[in-house]
Amino acid sequence: MHRVGRPITETTPANIDKVKAVIEEDPYCTYDEIEAETSLSRGTVNRIIHDALQLKKVTSRWVPHELTEKNRQDRVRICRENLAKFKDGRWRLCDVVTGDESWFYLRQIGRKQSNASWVAEGEPPRTV
Repeated sequence: MHRVGRPITETTPANIDKVKAVIEEDPYCTYDEIEAETSLSRGTVNRIIHDALQLKKVTSRWVPHELTEKNRQDRVRICRENLAKFKDGRWRLCDVVTGDESWFYLRQIGRKQSNASWVAEGEPPRTV
């Protein structure tokens, strides 16, 4: 079947590598960001993503960080041991160093659309 119009010449190995590099650097990037970074048209970017790289955009899942029952029991046990050390005088307040378990993200967790990332066929969605 003969195609009418200008031939598709932008889907080259070099351009495929450009798009792949942008997506590998930021799997959450948008078409607009890929176009700006590569200077390719939306149609070319679309063909490369879907035909050459066989990627699709899926929304990430939130996976909460929850303590197991053993974690909870360990924390209670350690707190009781520490309280006992204060009561019998082995520790003073100045002997205690505290910390906090904080989860820091390199990017803002925003709306559902902003959490969509490019993944290959059969790959699970990324977690947030």
